[in-house]
Amino acid sequence: MRHRLTLINTKKTPMNSSNPNTPILYTKQGCPWCQKARNVLSDNNVSYREVSVTESTAAFAEMQTLSGQSFAPVLDWNGQVLADFGPEELHPFLAQQSVSPVA
Repeated sequence: MRHRLTLINTKKTPMNSSNPNTPILYTKQGCPWCQKARNVLSDNNVSYREVSVTESTAAFAEMQTLSGQSFAPVLDWNGQVLADFGPEELHPFLAQQSVSPVA
C-alpha cells in the first residue's frame, strides 16, 4: 500500500523556476500514477512544468525535500504540495486551487 501525504504551505522556491506560479509536477519515468496525473492536469487545462526525477539527482533531492518522501508524483502548486497521489486525491486538490473541472 502506498503512503498518502499532503504537505501545506512549504513555500520553498523550486530550482530553475522560470515562473514561480506555474505548478511543478515531479515525475518518474514509467510511473503509471505520474501518467494519470498528467492526464488529469491536461484534461483540466492546467499548465504545468514537468520535472523528471529519474534523470536528475538534484531534482530527486528537491522532490524529497518538498514532500518528505521518495514516491512520485509530487505536485507543487505555489507552495501547496500534494505528494504520492492518484486522481482521487488530485481532483479535490485542484478544486482547492480554484480549478474548475472540465465536463
